[in-house]
This record gives sequence, structure tokens and C-alpha cells, in this order.
Amino acid sequence: MASRLRSTGSALLAAALALGVSAGWAGSRAGEPAERNKRIVAEAFDRWAAGGTTFFTDLLAPDVVWVIEGSGASAGTIRGRDALLDLVRPFAARLSQPLRPTMRRVWGDGDHVIVHWQGEAVARDGLPYRNRYAWILRMQDGKAVEVNAFLDLAAFDDVLRRIPEPARTGDAR
Repeated sequence: MASRLRSTGSALLAAALALGVSAGWAGSRAGEPAERNKRIVAEAFDRWAAGGTTFFTDLLAPDVVWVIEGSGASAGTIRGRDALLDLVRPFAARLSQPLRPTMRRVWGDGDHVIVHWQGEAVARDGLPYRNRYAWILRMQDGKAVEVNAFLDLAAFDDVLRRIPEPARTGDAR
């Protein structure tokens, strides 16, 4: 019985390896787009973590489709980088320091990159904001054209709810 299991296991392993090679899982050419896309995303996160402020314009295509998964007030589909920034700016205005990311892990598979990261900041009311994120990005020509964003929407929406947006210079509020 044990020898039959070993031979069956060996046969399955050989078949999986053969399928993997034929499907492009092995070999340097198959990994090149994934590695390039992972590098582009990781470098954008590194610049952001170092204090950069152009993360979204560096990484996102102008016509990006950004889906915030979940059921909170901020969940939904946003079409276009400018529309996304219209959501991000009011959130950022409620923070007393910029949100800074700490990347946990980045995975790449062809045109897709998954990044798991944590963001931390202090809100204008002095309370900490901490959230964990997982973003699935579909890359095209070095830019994300589709993003599915997973995060704790309760924490995100709480900042938007509890802290009034600061008046901008020239506002008639």
C-alpha cells in the first residue's frame, strides 16, 4: 500500500510539474512580467513609505477601475484616478500626519500583483488610525488598471464620520 501511494504520489508530482512547465509556471520568461510588476508596485510603496506623496499618480492609470470591497459606506466601484483621489483627499485631511504604509508581502502572477500592507497614522482628534489592507492590482504597461481593495472599512469610515473635514482656504463654510 505504501509503495503504491509513493508511486501514485510520484506520478501526480510528475504530472503537476509537467503541467506547470507547459502552463508557464516554470521558466524565466513566464516570471518576467510578474517580477517586473512586483518591482513597480514595491518601489511605489517604498517611495510612499519614505514620505513620497505621488503614490497614486505614480502607480495608477488615469482610467483605473478601483473597487473597494465590502459593505461599508465607502465600499463600491470608483472609475478613474481623479475620482479615487476625490475619496482619498477628504480622508487624508482628517489625519494629523500622512498615512504611511508598511508592506508585509507582495506576490506577483503575470499581470496581477497582490500587496498586503498595514497603514498607520494619527487622526486629527489624536486617536491612532491603523488598518490592514490587501490590494489586488492588474497591471498594464507599468500602471494599475484595475484594483480590488480589501480593508477594515469600519475603521476607515469611522475616521470620515467622527472627524469633520477641515475647511479649505477660500471655502465659504
